[in-house]
Amino acid sequence: MLALIKTKFVPKTIETGKNGEEQALAFLKNAGYTILHQNWRFKHLEIDIVAQHNNELIIVEVKTRATDFFGTPESFVNKEKQRKLLKAAHGYIVTFNIDTEVRFDIVAVVTSTNKVYHIENAFYAGLG
Repeated sequence: MLALIKTKFVPKTIETGKNGEEQALAFLKNAGYTILHQNWRFKHLEIDIVAQHNNELIIVEVKTRATDFFGTPESFVNKEKQRKLLKAAHGYIVTFNIDTEVRFDIVAVVTSTNKVYHIENAFYAGLG
């Protein structure tokens, strides 16, 4: 008789994304950023990393790809994703009563080459 074995299957893309977020966290901490929240949720939206650096609130989108064959990771942060991040950031600012400059960064990770790219001011609120 065959016995079914329960396993927790994690799709490769989720695993790649988690690894990328861990690399991004380490990169930002090493660069002197204070991590305030990771995977902060507002309604159905999520901010990968909320950090603070030089009196600025930094909203960080982490994009991870196994390779850059189909494009750089940051090129996948399209206008729709930016709009969602802006809404989530607004929720964060209201929830925590933030009154400081806010910056939107992207940390791009390519796992096949172990490269981490930090793009400061990747996009701006109100532009689109």
